[in-house]
Amino acid sequence: MSGARFLEKLLDGAEVVWKPLGELTTVKTGQPVNKNLIATNPGPYPVINSGREPLGFIDKWNTDDDPIGVTTRGAGVGSITWRAGKYYRGNLNYAVSVRPNVSLAVRFLYHLLLEMQSEIHSLCTFDGIPALNASKLKELAIPVPCPDDPATSLAIQGEIVRILDTFTELTAELTAELTQRKKQYNHYRDQLLSFDEGKVEWKALGSLTRIKTGQLVNKKIISANPGQFPVINSGREPLGFLDDWNTQDDPIGITSRGAGVGSVTWQEGRYFRGNLNYSVTIRSHGTLDVHYLYHVLEQYQPQIKELCTFDGIPALNAVNLKKLSIPVPSLVEQKRIAAVLDTFDMLTTSLTEGLPREIALRAKQYAWYRDQLLSFPKPNEEAV
Repeated sequence: MSGARFLEKLLDGAEVVWKPLGELTTVKTGQPVNKNLIATNPGPYPVINSGREPLGFIDKWNTDDDPIGVTTRGAGVGSITWRAGKYYRGNLNYAVSVRPNVSLAVRFLYHLLLEMQSEIHSLCTFDGIPALNASKLKELAIPVPCPDDPATSLAIQGEIVRILDTFTELTAELTAELTQRKKQYNHYRDQLLSFDEGKVEWKALGSLTRIKTGQLVNKKIISANPGQFPVINSGREPLGFLDDWNTQDDPIGITSRGAGVGSVTWQEGRYFRGNLNYSVTIRSHGTLDVHYLYHVLEQYQPQIKELCTFDGIPALNAVNLKKLSIPVPSLVEQKRIAAVLDTFDMLTTSLTEGLPREIALRAKQYAWYRDQLLSFPKPNEEAV
């Protein structure tokens, strides 16, 4: 049975009334907080402010058993947050608290607000710093099934929550497993790439590889020449897709400028390497395994970051990168190490085989069922 048919059966002809959010909940701003306040008062309580993840952890709390929030300002404006238990709500997060004696399940409201993200974003202003006015948010109309029959209303809401939470709980379990696998990968990588003094030869990266800058690219070029080839530039994920490629079977890159400076990238097959990405190409076949080199550079991220400059636009000079010293065991040992680490890397990063793929699929399933189960008829639809 589809979600839409299930909802129709669940409602069984019951009335659905759309009411302003401000009539059913109180919407209040949290208290002032910043990184300096957190740094000088460290503690166990998460700080929820302008994003879904904690800004940090502090020694006091101002919210308990009031989990729903909406980001008020900044890049994440209008985002819905959920934080159970005690925490500190910052001044860039609205509390959305169900009023006493209102038959509205908190978890149902959370899923509903996620479903209505586009409507919430339409209430935001984007002139200057993006912002969401509380008075606008309070006007948001939300559906309430059977408002005159609290028991039936809560039963309907509860059944919808049960189905949707099945998907969110599975996603949470997979995410926890992914976190554990990443820890295992880091542990084995550190163990396998820790060599006793004198056991292996250490060489400068520039003596083993050629380091070159990619070609000029930007979003305007991509939009004017759309295609199938991913563009790797200043981040690990593609900037977009182009109709041309300049790189094949040369997967390793390092971001040369910008916020992600020093990040190691991996892109197989044909792609377009942009001007903010260095290619790191092995000079001589049989001297260095490309997978081994990738894992070494991943482990050496802190050392690569130390080579970067952060005065003005963050940048990494190729001359400095070439001086990076890396361990070079025998090719047989390199391949053995790479084989072990590749297994963990596939589990933690692959979008076609690993846990990220499973998480993405579960998220799509959740979104589909949420769309179906929360598509309540609106007054004008009922009249048609």
